[in-house]
Amino acid sequence: MDGEKNSKYSKTDQKTDEDELRDPINWCNKDGYYRGRNCPICNAKGGFVLGGEKTYKLGKIVSGALRHFPKEFNIDVDDHGWTDINDLFKVLRKKYNWLKMRHLIGLIKSDEKERYELKGTKVRARYGHSIMVNLDDYPENDQPVLYYGTSEEEAGIILSVGLKPIRQRYVHLSKTYEKALEAASIHTDRPIILKIDAKRAQSDGTKILSATKDIALADKILPEYISKI
Repeated sequence: MDGEKNSKYSKTDQKTDEDELRDPINWCNKDGYYRGRNCPICNAKGGFVLGGEKTYKLGKIVSGALRHFPKEFNIDVDDHGWTDINDLFKVLRKKYNWLKMRHLIGLIKSDEKERYELKGTKVRARYGHSIMVNLDDYPENDQPVLYYGTSEEEAGIILSVGLKPIRQRYVHLSKTYEKALEAASIHTDRPIILKIDAKRAQSDGTKILSATKDIALADKILPEYISKI
């Protein structure tokens, strides 16, 4: 598909990151924490946990603390990105005196884009880091083809030199064409989708990790594995 066809995917046709981050957190007795009015699994109207504006503010600061500047928040993040949720809570509580642990856990567990991972008392961001972390404890990618959405101007450069992280620790790849298009459409009205021959790249030794159901991570992707759709 060319940029003209891709442009039919309007920014108004998708739920933006800002929209999702401002959704209130609710609790369903059957299915747990969720975002929005009704439980996405059983469609029941759950109990109120945290309003949209507070959810937005809390999400922004949690993302920053776990992905970008843990030292500024005086929290210790290990090599794999993990920190103690109790330490994180104590730091956040100093800024937001209304904060309860259920608000923080609700934010983590209800995130629709699987930004966070919680295991026992340990929490980390699944992707999006600018700090140096090693996420090689994730399973290897099992998708033969991955996708990367970009602008028309950048596509030619990528096809020549490949993909390398610029402001993030890893190159972020989409597992479906649709998700790549959604990601690219946030930044450009004429998105170009590049196809990654992940199967061949991994066979040749490139390590690609599966971070979420939608996102795969790599240190770099060489240009011979990239083509334009």
